[in-house]
Amino acid sequence: MYNWIDALADLQNQGEPCVLVTIIEELGSTPRNAGSKMVISAHQSFDTIGGGHLEYKAMQIAREMLASGKQDTHLERFSLGASLGQCCGGATVLLFEPMGQVQAQIAVFGAGHVGRALVPLLASLPCRVRWIDSRESEFPEQISHGVRKIVAEEPVDEIDELPAGSYCIVMTHNHQLDLELTAAILKRNDFAYFGLIGSKTKRAKFEHRLRDRGFDSSVVQRMRCPMGIGEVKGKLPVEIAISIAGEIIATYNANFGQQTASAEPIAKLLPVSRRSQATKLKASN
Repeated sequence: MYNWIDALADLQNQGEPCVLVTIIEELGSTPRNAGSKMVISAHQSFDTIGGGHLEYKAMQIAREMLASGKQDTHLERFSLGASLGQCCGGATVLLFEPMGQVQAQIAVFGAGHVGRALVPLLASLPCRVRWIDSRESEFPEQISHGVRKIVAEEPVDEIDELPAGSYCIVMTHNHQLDLELTAAILKRNDFAYFGLIGSKTKRAKFEHRLRDRGFDSSVVQRMRCPMGIGEVKGKLPVEIAISIAGEIIATYNANFGQQTASAEPIAKLLPVSRRSQATKLKASN
């Protein structure tokens, strides 16, 4: 059987999110001891915390966490006999730890000099990157781990394939293509971030053309152009790339930590006898 530590390493190398489940407390008869672990991905599970209904419930909870993108750890207590119908009859507390969750799905349109400077920076972040261009020759020979290279004759068609909430960065070699990509992104209007490379003059021209196509000004205002951190004035590709990467990080960090942790204090999840012991120990001190 594939052990949990190898499975965790392989899934993280592949950039596939998973949940590490650990038995952290046990009372009475339980199928496995505290410290036992298993790894659960969207479609697979590795190692075991004892099988049976307990393991089924653990997989159900873990996959709900993955589907929702939840990144907080989670504790849950199970009475094996009373609630799960297992013959062991004991109780256990499981710790659920999300692993490898990406902060952002990013699509970079354009493999020019700024794109080649930007994509390796994005690949070093907790992001999943699609890198799209019609010109295969523009891509470097070595593509950073976690980056999917897409050579598309019609890059605009790739907009339909993006997950909702994507971060879209448009920096192609062709202004008309930039405009068509911009129109397709704004038409969907379900992005977390959209940046278009260019000057204030380019923005003004695009705004005029987009209005002529019937786009509402409130939608067009969501477009970042010029994009990147305004205080970075350098024009070297790496300077522009760092500026854009900084803005991306600031955007996906904006709501970080805002969700209240759903896990109850661990003392409340311990079996009654353990809670009583903890209370007595605290009182004696």
